[in-house]
Amino acid sequence: MRQVLLGNTGLRVSEIALGTMTFGTEWGYGVPAERARQIFDQYAELGGNFIDTAVNYTDGTSETLIGEFLRGQRERFVVATKFGYSTDQTTANAGGTHRRALRQAVDLSLRRLGLDYIDVLYLHFWDHHTPLDETVRALDDLVRSGRVLYTGISDCPAWVVARAQTLAEERGHSPFCVVQAPYSLLDRTPETELLPAADALGLTVAAFGVLGAGVLTGKYTESPGASGRLTTQGRALSERERTIAAAVADVAKRVGATPSQVATAWAMRHRNVVPVVGATSPGQIAEVVGAATLTLDDEALAVLAEVSAPPPAYPTAMLRWARPVFLGPTFANTRDARRPGVLPGQ
Repeated sequence: MRQVLLGNTGLRVSEIALGTMTFGTEWGYGVPAERARQIFDQYAELGGNFIDTAVNYTDGTSETLIGEFLRGQRERFVVATKFGYSTDQTTANAGGTHRRALRQAVDLSLRRLGLDYIDVLYLHFWDHHTPLDETVRALDDLVRSGRVLYTGISDCPAWVVARAQTLAEERGHSPFCVVQAPYSLLDRTPETELLPAADALGLTVAAFGVLGAGVLTGKYTESPGASGRLTTQGRALSERERTIAAAVADVAKRVGATPSQVATAWAMRHRNVVPVVGATSPGQIAEVVGAATLTLDDEALAVLAEVSAPPPAYPTAMLRWARPVFLGPTFANTRDARRPGVLPGQ
């Protein structure tokens, strides 16, 4: 894997991150410690250095295992964790994004990980009870203390991301460098607001769910039997999901790749997207990482774009036809050098 810069920073991370929500079996799924170590080592052998976890993953086992795996090689890896979920369901202030919960979560994560500092700390979700300026200032204090180096934001509306970043920039606090959100051929809604916001704000997009909970791997559609129509949660696949999965499989056959690689490479076509992928075996992580060397041609991209096209959404859909009307006939012939890769009229 190559390295990419994280947001508007000089921090270099691998172009595919390792998601570790499957490290531990406390939630009724996932992998035990020995298998988690094999996955971690395989990812590292393939050039990976970006590890993604959270204070609540598998009730803390994920962070604990990562701490064990990092011993003796901490400086090789960039460790990202998240705060916000309650660390004690019986205590009122053990969750949320206020200053006290933030401090408690960071203390706990550092102990479990066995680290002196966290490379990237995400605000895990929007806590609408806590003013954003309190959270942004508290995160800045952690950065200034050296216990956290960079900050990110996850699972928030685009306007919250934009306001948080603006508060940080205008008040001289440490700015965010990465936003995390689900993004896949099955769910392209971030293209309406979140991805453009990330581009404008200088944020990398750490995209989870790029395989659509396994639907895009083909494992639920390869079998003609009833079991091939259900996900592991027992949910029947929709007609749209089956159609997209079939298109991914067809493209994979044509380009000599696997469906997982095609789905991941599709997400990576956006210059700002770093997929966060999990695995239950070393073979799975090796397969997905193969997407780093896969370039989808125009034909493949066109097929996938058509079959997965999301429904028009306001205001993006309106602006596509309204801009030429509002701005005049020369609009379509204007090239904006400040927005490379954006076609006239978009």
